[in-house]
Amino acid sequence: MRRELFRTGVLVALSASAGWTGWSGHMLLLPLVAVFPMLWSMARTRLQATAISAAYFLAASRGLPQGAANFYSSDIWPGLVLWLVASSAFVAVHSVLWSDRKGWQMPIRYLSACVVMAIPPFGILGWAHPITAAGTLFTGWGWWGLAIMAAGLGVMTTRYRPAAALAMAGFWLWSAAEWTPPILRASWTGVDLEMGASLGREAGLERQQELIDVVRAQAPGTTVVLPESTLGFWTPTVARFWQNGLAGTELTVIAGAAFIDSEGYDNVLVKLSADGADILYRERMPVPGSMWQPWRAWIGDRGGARAHFFANPVVEVGNQSVAPLICYELLLVWPILQSAFHRPDAVVAVGNGWWTAGTSIIDIQRASSEAWARLFGLPLVISFNT
Repeated sequence: MRRELFRTGVLVALSASAGWTGWSGHMLLLPLVAVFPMLWSMARTRLQATAISAAYFLAASRGLPQGAANFYSSDIWPGLVLWLVASSAFVAVHSVLWSDRKGWQMPIRYLSACVVMAIPPFGILGWAHPITAAGTLFTGWGWWGLAIMAAGLGVMTTRYRPAAALAMAGFWLWSAAEWTPPILRASWTGVDLEMGASLGREAGLERQQELIDVVRAQAPGTTVVLPESTLGFWTPTVARFWQNGLAGTELTVIAGAAFIDSEGYDNVLVKLSADGADILYRERMPVPGSMWQPWRAWIGDRGGARAHFFANPVVEVGNQSVAPLICYELLLVWPILQSAFHRPDAVVAVGNGWWTAGTSIIDIQRASSEAWARLFGLPLVISFNT
């Protein structure tokens, strides 16, 4: 009994270490998450599998309690509750699909869990997905790299795991040796801002002019990407002000805003230039709880952000096809894969992360977006506010 408890403790500790280190915000450390399916498959009871799954996810999402406390200006306890609730989907799926039967059933069950956690409804909370490491190990391999990564994760649950681990280690070393900075799209630039919680909330014309001045400092002909929520509420007045502010330039601006109507609001990206302004993209998956609140409709209430789950996977900017991702979408799997299916020319990733102070959430979002862009060999443009 004591030996079994010790063994369980070791597996749980290793799982937590894999989640903590793999999701530390460094792209080259992502492959460490491939240890999780091996540890999960080594459980001898469903309770052990549940503990191993919880340790991995809670360690990977460790920034959530502090982030929630920052966002709601509260103490840590509501964030801790939210942290546990957020882990429920991952833990439940991996607990239910675990089996003590070895052989071919184990990899099939694990890959089933991967699929379930990649797409809605469970994929809505599908953070820390091990498949994300495909971008580090198989740069430029696209869908083949994704398939090989999935196969490798499956093999990690079998007795052939040493061979899979050695193969992944080899690709990992090769990737580290050949690592280069993310590809930048010619004539595109992402502008990081440091405006804290005021971005999007302080939306007077003085703030809009300040942002226009930042944009006008860029080279002519540039497409400038600004963070999520930059413009605040999207109104005809804001559109005209920016259009006038960009008069005489050849600049194009892509910036975040909120479009409000009587039913709720959309978290959007808008495109602005001297020639006009319009909504470019509506977020497919806003943050559950703080933004997306589907239960309000169940009680006849209105409000909250709308989720456009499978809408507008790519958008057109000039003659370019772009895969846009806003904040929370950077932590999930299906938005980027849906976009990649449409063969975009670039990935644009934006966020408003002022509330992540003291955590590694933004670093994780950057690493995740970089990994996906590298997997499909796509240029990446990133813009965050802190």
